[in-house]
Formats: sequence, C-alpha cells, structure tokens
Amino acid sequence: MARELTQLELLKELEPVAEENVNRHLSMAKEWHPHDYVPWDEGRNFAAMGGVDWEPEQSKLSEVAKAAMITNLLTEDNLPSYHREIAESFSQDGAWGTWVGRWTAEENRHGIALRDYLVVTRGVDPVALEQARMEHMTHGFAATEEEKSKLEEGFLNSVSYVTFQELATRVSHRNTGRACNDPIADRLLQRIAADENLHMIFYRNMCEAALDIAPDQTLEALANVVENFRMPGQGMPNFRRNGVLMAKAGIYDLRQHLEEVLWPNLRKWRIFERTDFTGKGEQRREQLANYLEVLEKSALKFEEQRDRMRARDAARADAAAS
Repeated sequence: MARELTQLELLKELEPVAEENVNRHLSMAKEWHPHDYVPWDEGRNFAAMGGVDWEPEQSKLSEVAKAAMITNLLTEDNLPSYHREIAESFSQDGAWGTWVGRWTAEENRHGIALRDYLVVTRGVDPVALEQARMEHMTHGFAATEEEKSKLEEGFLNSVSYVTFQELATRVSHRNTGRACNDPIADRLLQRIAADENLHMIFYRNMCEAALDIAPDQTLEALANVVENFRMPGQGMPNFRRNGVLMAKAGIYDLRQHLEEVLWPNLRKWRIFERTDFTGKGEQRREQLANYLEVLEKSALKFEEQRDRMRARDAARADAAAS
C-alpha cells in the first residue's frame, strides 16, 4: 500500500503545477475596477450629511433579490476568514504565496463593488447591512468541531472545498444578477462571476494534479468535502431565511448544487472512470456514488415540493384577481 504524503510533501510536489497555473491565471485575468460598475449619479446624501436616510420604498429590488444580494455581499465581506484559512493550508512562499495574495486582492474587489452598488442605489437598508457585516465578520468562518472530525485538515481539504465553493459562488452571483432585474447589477455580478470562474479553474487544476500524485488521498478529501459541503455564508444573520428564498426562486438550490457544481468537477476529474485507485479508494468512490444518488432523490423531492407550492400560489393569485 502506498504511503500517504504529508501536507509539506504535497505542497512541494505540486508547486510547479501551482506556478504554471498562477501564470495561466495572470495571463487570462482581465483588469477591472469596481468604480466602473456603480451608477454614482443615483447617489445622494444620508441624514448625517443633510440628506434623507433609507426607507424601504427607495429600493427597486424584490425581496428575493435583496436576500440574494445581502447573502452574496456578506459572503464576500468575510474575506479575512477565508484568507486566514487558505494561507494556513497553503504556503505563503513561492508560487503558493503569490496565488494567495493575488486571490485575496481579486476577491476583495467583489465586496467593494457590491457594497457601493447597494448603498448608492439604496437597494437595501445600509444600517442593517452594516450591523449584519459586523456580526458575520466577528463570528468569522471556520470548520465546526463536527466537520473537523469528518474532514481531513490541511491542503487537500482546503483545495477541494474552494474548488466547489468558487463554482457555487459563481452560480449564485450569476443568478442573483438576473434576479435584480437591473442591467447594471447584472453586468456587475457577471463580472464578479467571471473572476470566481477563473479562481475555480486554478483550484480544480490543483485537485486534478493531486489526484495524479496521490489518488486515494485526494479522493478521500474530495468525497469528504462533497458529503459535508456548506456554503461559506452559513452562520451569517438570516442565512436560513435568505437561503430558502434563494432556493425557491432558483437562484441557488439543490439541483443547481448537484448539476452545476458537483457533477462538472467530478466529471472533469473523471472520478468514476479512473483506474488508479486502490481497493480502499474504490470503496470510497462507491460511498461517494451512493451519496450522490441520495442527493439526486433529495433534489427531485425539493423540486416537486416547489412546483406544488408555486401552483398553489398561482391559484391563490388567480382567485384574488377574479
């Protein structure tokens, strides 16, 4: 049986791949500036500067769009927690350090742009938004004790998680832009989603290389992340309520998680076609396949419930109109 590689050995083995992918990312990333995506001419002073404070009727966003924008922004705002997690799991030297710094700088733009857009357009209550930011960032984001007992700590766990998480965030941003019913918001969120996609590709390529070097070890980390995945915004104020609204509206639901986040990566890595796993790895792959079957059934059940709910709502609306 092959010896498992230590985290340090994995980082050293994969550093040439990291350097190649950092250079690839830098060649593909497009320079953009948050201020170019905000309609500044819609802005006006609040009461502290002699203007008028926020009132609900000032917002042009639906309740679903508000919930999605707040969730996406608070997720981006919590960057210090994510930076700490990734810097501790990766390395701050060489190509790894270059990537951690570049990724952090690019991610920071997202929160800046989203906040400026919401404040200038008065899309949400800025006081409530700031209170939620303070609460969420104070709490931070880290694995729970239960998760730590299930997930392998270190590089493989982190790079597996961020691969799925970046793609999930891209899907959420893209669909949130559409839900805002505002071409400016849609353009901004498409721009942010494009960043998230490039970040996902970097991490996905690192996972692919890790699978070639340590197949069983990497599969274990990937499978554990899939089976215990939670969005980075979990724990923020009103996360459950906002998540339900987003799922019902099709911004991010179980079907999208399965079909647009999990399966694209698993297929890219050829998880169910590879022949380099040992007996232990093949057993773990079978467990993962069983989990995905359960998730498929859960997604179908949710869709059926949502369809029934939408039919009831439509019937009530028709009755009220007649």
